Amino acid sequence: MPIAATISKGIFNPHLEVHGNCTLSGEIKINGAKNSALVLMAASLLTEDPLLLKNVPHLTDIEGMGEILLTLGVKLKHNGNNLHIQSEELHHVELPYELVHGLRASFFCIGPLLARLGQAKIPLPGGCEIGARPVVEHIKGLKALGAYINVEHGVVTASVPGSQRRLKGADIVLDCPSVGATETILMAAVLAEGKSSIENAAQEPEIQDLAKLLNSMGAKVSGAGGRKITIQGVNQLHGCDYTVMPDRIEAGTFLIAAAITRSSLRISPIIPEHLNAVLQKLRDCGCKLQIIEDEIQIKADEIKGVDITTQPFPGFPTDLQAPFMALMTTAIGTSVITEKIYENRMQHVAELQRMGASIRLQGSTAVIEGIPQLSAAPVYGGDLRSTAAMVIASLSAKGISKIEGLNHLDRGYAEIENKLNRAGAHIIRH
Repeated sequence: MPIAATISKGIFNPHLEVHGNCTLSGEIKINGAKNSALVLMAASLLTEDPLLLKNVPHLTDIEGMGEILLTLGVKLKHNGNNLHIQSEELHHVELPYELVHGLRASFFCIGPLLARLGQAKIPLPGGCEIGARPVVEHIKGLKALGAYINVEHGVVTASVPGSQRRLKGADIVLDCPSVGATETILMAAVLAEGKSSIENAAQEPEIQDLAKLLNSMGAKVSGAGGRKITIQGVNQLHGCDYTVMPDRIEAGTFLIAAAITRSSLRISPIIPEHLNAVLQKLRDCGCKLQIIEDEIQIKADEIKGVDITTQPFPGFPTDLQAPFMALMTTAIGTSVITEKIYENRMQHVAELQRMGASIRLQGSTAVIEGIPQLSAAPVYGGDLRSTAAMVIASLSAKGISKIEGLNHLDRGYAEIENKLNRAGAHIIRH
């Protein structure tokens, strides 16, 4: 969004007013993982039995996926952070464009719909504008499992031939370790006839969480979290109770918030091995970390510049690239940040520059010369993680910042201002 457009919109748009130069303390609790909960909700389509998902965060993306499931005939009941899902009367196989357009995770429904009903019709998805993120790998895998797929006028129409409308097991090799494609193929294969394998599979914790849920439902999945996943198809799955894992990206965001404000903060619950790459970079830049079971205590004083390159898990996550760049703008020395996952994920650079940051952008690589302190400014977050980066930058900046782009922020962070305020920040939502 052009600077002039952002400023002209003024104070009437929803925004956060962040009073900078703050120090954080105490403890921040981490929600269930958004990216995991979304795919687990899609997996509920695989059984007609009731499914209870616990630790589901209150986010606009979760609401959006809920609306999609309701459209398909699913019954939903929210009870705090518990989500009761009943897909017994699944009667629809077509997702409406207006719901799919704003939620990329909606495409995950294609695998379960094909596996359970033998057909699906889904518009190509939308979501954050951070790159093409094509669904070619998803489609290639589903075709290997025996689905007929046609893509026309932005709509994917898929069906399974034969009277039984059942997918067939296959050995699939992904061209790249796509998280979404791994999840889509995994969900489709659990009800396929025979044995399947996914080679060059994504290794992200969200894949492991999905496999654990599927196995709790009666699937036979092994190897999740490694390069090769093996699936022995079963005739049907059953319901279960399952707790969504903690959100590693939310945890990383608050750890970086503590670092940029040179604060001491406790973050829990977390699964430490999900954050290894992030924790190492925080140590490298000068943070002191103490890990006790599912809790991290971070203490930050002097921060020095370190280089990062985003990589698939177990590498440094692309979702924390923007927040970490905000931290590096106030570090001592020079740092180099290279984005290797998405080709258009440097939208936050111009906004950080408006706050006084010294950043040279060369394609997908940013060279940052640290400065003593950022200055408050009106800024706009163009996607979920860049908006989080604006919040983090504003916490340490001199003055009062106004942050727009809350429609993005609320997709992935539940009550972020309340959590930070309880830890000592001064943030007002208008």
